[in-house]
Amino acid sequence: MKSTSPIIYEQSGRIAHITLNRPDVLNAINEELPSALEAAVIRANADESTRVIILSGAGRAFCAGYDLDIFAESSGTNLGVQEMPWDPVKDFAFMKRNTDCFMSLWRSLVPVICKVHGYAIAGGSDIALCADLLVVADNAQLGYPPARVWGCPPTAMWVYRLGAERAKRLLFSGDLIDGRQAEAWGLGQAVPAADLDDEVDRIAQRMATVPRNQLIMQKIMVNQALENMGLSSTQTLATFFDGITRHSPEGVNFKQRAEAMGWKQAVRERDEGTFDWTSNQSFGESEDSKS
Repeated sequence: MKSTSPIIYEQSGRIAHITLNRPDVLNAINEELPSALEAAVIRANADESTRVIILSGAGRAFCAGYDLDIFAESSGTNLGVQEMPWDPVKDFAFMKRNTDCFMSLWRSLVPVICKVHGYAIAGGSDIALCADLLVVADNAQLGYPPARVWGCPPTAMWVYRLGAERAKRLLFSGDLIDGRQAEAWGLGQAVPAADLDDEVDRIAQRMATVPRNQLIMQKIMVNQALENMGLSSTQTLATFFDGITRHSPEGVNFKQRAEAMGWKQAVRERDEGTFDWTSNQSFGESEDSKS
């Protein structure tokens, strides 16, 4: 029987397998997935036999971000979109909770390897970058396209994983990089897609031969270096900004466009740069033609 849970949990010896399980929508994030992910991470850490977690996505992609059928195309308000005037603290509470769930991977005592195939974009990249290691199919696509409109990465992990220069290069453009570029930039290890499963298993099995307490101490030590760089306060700012992007004039126009034309058309216009979200019309479209 096909599982309807957004997360599948399996234990294989010293390795816990956590799989995002919404393959029909490229594992897009709904209301239930973040808390289910956190519960799986807690479960893995509670098992003293667990030394490594492998995080992956079912089907054709790791995770293509938030489910825009729910959060963008559906008419009216939802957990991520309020009526005006909006309450930024209410929005912050919602997004901070999701960020905390994704950061359970970061807080996990044992290391987490994220296996990326297909896409790890938008909210999916927030999840992936909270893991300790990324092993990426060379043809996979990673990035944060909502940086163009309607999003700011709440985990802020692009900064800490890539450094300021490369994080700006991605976030100022919304461009994607493939697995080969991710490896060249030090974001993870790229392998041919056909070899991805075997390589992740090889790394996990190697790490699983290390005593659990040794793995935990190494992870805490490395993560603390980034914590000392202000990770928590940066995430607070980023999460507030993410709410603002969805309730700015441009963000409201994007939501209305998604409702009217469908989210795929709105995203296409966003990513191709063919729509002016400030004036709420296509570039080059006159007011006369608009009317």
